[in-house]
Amino acid sequence: MEARDIDLHINPSDETIRLGPLAVRFLITGDNSTGSIAAFELMVPSAQRLMAPAHSHNRFEETIYGIEGTLTWTVNGKQIDVGPGQALCIPRGAIHRFDNNGSQNAKALCLITPAALGPQFFRESAEVINAAAGGPPDRAKMAEIMRRHGLTPAPPPPQA
Repeated sequence: MEARDIDLHINPSDETIRLGPLAVRFLITGDNSTGSIAAFELMVPSAQRLMAPAHSHNRFEETIYGIEGTLTWTVNGKQIDVGPGQALCIPRGAIHRFDNNGSQNAKALCLITPAALGPQFFRESAEVINAAAGGPPDRAKMAEIMRRHGLTPAPPPPQA
């Protein structure tokens, strides 16, 4: 396929996927970038913890760019705040998660390179998270979805 044959348009997957209080909106999918990159906005309300387990992925890097508010990313046990205009590249294999510990809603742009993850992962995760009605999602179902989409769930943290 030649470059002039590609059907180009803005926000090819303009859909907001709600995972409990979080929202994901894909701007570019692998289908629209010949598999090179996927890009999505992540919106996280203030004082919100990620409900899904921490995870890693071996098939892609994930780069986070802060737009509004601050998200605290925990990468291999180290906490890193990413605010507006700041970027963090999470390498393949690093165990990570995020929380919004602030009093302001946060928005970040997330880039997946190559585009090994897409909207379907978030749609399936949303079903499990939303079925939990604010409680903890079914860990076994979440782990199965994560593994099927190339993510490796981290073991739960030890109980104190």
